[in-house]
Amino acid sequence: MEPFTVLESVYMPLDRPNVDTDAIIPKQFLKTIERTGLGKNLFFDWRYREDGSPDPAFVLNDPCYHEARILLARENFGCGSSREHAPWALLDYGFRCIIAPSFADIFYNNCFKNGILPVVLSADDVDRLFRDVAKTPGCRVSVDLASQTVITQDGSVHAFQIDPFRKECLLKGLDEIGLTLRHEPEIAAYETRRRAEAPWLFAL
Repeated sequence: MEPFTVLESVYMPLDRPNVDTDAIIPKQFLKTIERTGLGKNLFFDWRYREDGSPDPAFVLNDPCYHEARILLARENFGCGSSREHAPWALLDYGFRCIIAPSFADIFYNNCFKNGILPVVLSADDVDRLFRDVAKTPGCRVSVDLASQTVITQDGSVHAFQIDPFRKECLLKGLDEIGLTLRHEPEIAAYETRRRAEAPWLFAL
């Protein structure tokens, strides 16, 4: 997993509350167990017209935000079903950070497992970011995980909280597999000892 340290990027405003996981990645795209290839179908029903052409009215199709790696959202982002394909699709498209006043619990946890930083800011702070990007489409923010701050173009600083263990994992790029592999020498020593103690278990 790619470490998350400081991310400076254009941020894309998605001004809708209660965005559920079926809107993030609709059910017809859940057949795959691969984490890649889902980005092209992110926000599919909002992003494309019935004839398959991009809807220019949807913010993701605005050229200002084609390079955005930060998503600004409203409250209760990621509600609905617990599908892990939702953070997979966001990450595959290029988003590494989502800023919102609140997140659905399962989605919030799944973000950390997939290298996405979900930042919770107050509703007032989120409102200000929406106003800033409305006045200056394509403006940028910097998200510094070590200092737990979001810094706007005008220098305003917004602090956020994060669990220390999750913070360390993101800074070091460790998912659950990576955490396990940090104990590889102990695991190998245990397996060697078990082979000597109970060789019949390994007779295949």
